[in-house]
Amino acid sequence: MKPKILVVEDNPDLLFNIELILKSNKYQPITAKNGKEALKILSSIEQPPDIIISDIMMPELDGYEFFKEVVNDPRLNSIPFIFLSAKSSHQDIRLGKLLGADDYITKPFDEKDLLAVISGKIARINRAKLLNNILKETASLEKSEKDIKKTIEENLYILIALWDDKFGPKVIAIYPKEKEMEFSLDNLANQLFSASISIYGHEKITKSEDLLLNLRNLKTDAYLLFDSYPDKKERFGEKQYMIAALANKINFFHSLEIKKIFYKISKSIKQKDNYDLASNWDMIHRILQSEVKIIR
Repeated sequence: MKPKILVVEDNPDLLFNIELILKSNKYQPITAKNGKEALKILSSIEQPPDIIISDIMMPELDGYEFFKEVVNDPRLNSIPFIFLSAKSSHQDIRLGKLLGADDYITKPFDEKDLLAVISGKIARINRAKLLNNILKETASLEKSEKDIKKTIEENLYILIALWDDKFGPKVIAIYPKEKEMEFSLDNLANQLFSASISIYGHEKITKSEDLLLNLRNLKTDAYLLFDSYPDKKERFGEKQYMIAALANKINFFHSLEIKKIFYKISKSIKQKDNYDLASNWDMIHRILQSEVKIIR
């Protein structure tokens, strides 16, 4: 099936050209002239698009407001969102990225650059889908699925797992720590780490990589940060680890703020300092409770 891409652009000539580019490169374009029309399309189609590309300066509903509506919709908030705009100042680009857009392309654009960005997002989508499938098909995860749903349906959890060459992923911290649910959460963390390694490979975690997943079979979102520090004793010359947040809803805006917190935890892990998961849990909990706001 061809990847489906929604393009939102008020310039009819440019919209037509982008549509031709996508069709000639085996993508399935859907077009809208502004954010309002795009929202109507998104509400009417059964299968959401794989990627959304949107202009910013548009009548009726501009790109910023359209992006806000997408991010606040649980059905749409995991779709990669790309701004394509003539607003090309450093401040405009910085704002687009701060808001949580996956990428920002300025007009006029090079066709190859646009296709390269789309190709990268599609590859990331496919990795996430593969990871979800691996998790869904793992017998040990399915066995404890009821307990996991019951535990994280209304709660937030932070997990930290290290990779052990002999035993695979090993959970070293869970917060909050509830004894009756330790096995389920520990098992889920192991599955996330193992499945991610099977997709990315050990040699890929030399720099921090993050991933926002919707675990549909568990009705849960997971934000993951993978990182490592040098360790000659390890087979790959580095100790690899994963920091994860599990909650019933984590959107793009949330993940941007959680990433900052996880970077601080990661720095403490690398420096072998103590990290207080309780205080970090409090900060993430406040982030998840906050309203999404667009500031221009």
